[in-house]
Amino acid sequence: MNIRNLSRAMIGVLWVFSACKVSQPLGQETHETVVGEGWANNSINAVIFRRNSVTTFKDTQFTAYYDTSSHLVLAKRKLGSSSWEVQQTDYKGNTADAHNTISIAVDGDGFLHVSWDHHNNPLHYAKSTAPLSLELGKPTPMTGKLEQDVTYPEFHNLPNGDLVFFYRSGESGRGNMVMNRYDLTSKTWSQVHNNLIDGEGERNAYWQACVDLKGTIHLSWVWRETWDVSTNHDMAYAKSEDGGKTWQKSSGAVYRLPINSASAEYAWEIPQKSSLINQTAIYADKKGHPYIVSYWNDADRTQYQIVYKDKDGWKKASPGFRQSSFTLGGGGTKRIPISRPQVLVDQHWGKTALYLIFNDEERGNKVSMAYSPNLGDGEWELIDLTQTSVGQWEPSYDIELWKRKKKLHLFVQDVVQIDGEGLAEGRSSPIRILEVK
Repeated sequence: MNIRNLSRAMIGVLWVFSACKVSQPLGQETHETVVGEGWANNSINAVIFRRNSVTTFKDTQFTAYYDTSSHLVLAKRKLGSSSWEVQQTDYKGNTADAHNTISIAVDGDGFLHVSWDHHNNPLHYAKSTAPLSLELGKPTPMTGKLEQDVTYPEFHNLPNGDLVFFYRSGESGRGNMVMNRYDLTSKTWSQVHNNLIDGEGERNAYWQACVDLKGTIHLSWVWRETWDVSTNHDMAYAKSEDGGKTWQKSSGAVYRLPINSASAEYAWEIPQKSSLINQTAIYADKKGHPYIVSYWNDADRTQYQIVYKDKDGWKKASPGFRQSSFTLGGGGTKRIPISRPQVLVDQHWGKTALYLIFNDEERGNKVSMAYSPNLGDGEWELIDLTQTSVGQWEPSYDIELWKRKKKLHLFVQDVVQIDGEGLAEGRSSPIRILEVK
């Protein structure tokens, strides 16, 4: 394995190619804008399972965060501008619990959809009063079904302008996955599945999802047997080519719904007590091949892992650069030496370039990236995208902007996370959008 720390002068040789078109080099050349001052006594603004923390509709980019008074704040700008229009809403969240994060999306008509403040409590959802507006209407139900016990809400954009919305109904260790869909024509939500992944009262799925350029929804998850994170195990997979109505295995075999532990396709088998983390990231390339990233203990070290599917089946790769290990256990939001990773993929000349974005104490808690110009050949580059620490920040990015234009914009904030829902006192820090060029 060849791992090199690249100097600034060398970064420019890393080019991203997309559909035979050369884009800007992806590396340490960055530009940063400040949106506003945000709550930083825990990691609520900077957890990885925000779908989305920042998103772009045409040439307008939106973001959301909790400010120092725990109010939900919305902001927007024109792409390329450093000036943000910022609006504090009347709505607040329980910022003492880092689960209670904010998710946003923009539908095909330009309306902003926002969901916030959930950890086993009733749905909080509102929609902007006009296209591209930061003014939210009153909170409303989506479907009125299974909306009393909501956790981990997340939006995803479909190519036709519709939205899908996933959340957990139930509690850690005994919850089910609900899926709603927003129809752009009728401007209404409907429930597609009230129990897409069934924990059977004994476990629940912690998932990650993405929608590829063709509109296929890719879903992967780990099972957790109890509230204790040490009972996470295995990596499962499913996909839907019809907007979530029916689901298949990677082979095309159709699932009988709901999916449970016996019927699931396992991309990789990982035993309990492996320090396997939940809720990481998945991405699919232009051919529809999925790439799932996570971390777990392997050969006495905690390493980032990529599980991916190609024409020959499921495979695993790792940059393998970490030198230490740790053990995950217990409940609540953990203070962990590394962040959960994000994954980006691009393809050119028959090669798959993969970018793994992370934060690691071994590298001074900076925003960092491991880059493989051709996944599977064992060559990795390590790049730091910031020069200073971002604390316990986890990566989230503008998914729609990356899919459409291969531009990487990261939501960044320097935050503290004390183990088990602990809180620092009196901390705030700037909300930043880091543009990686």
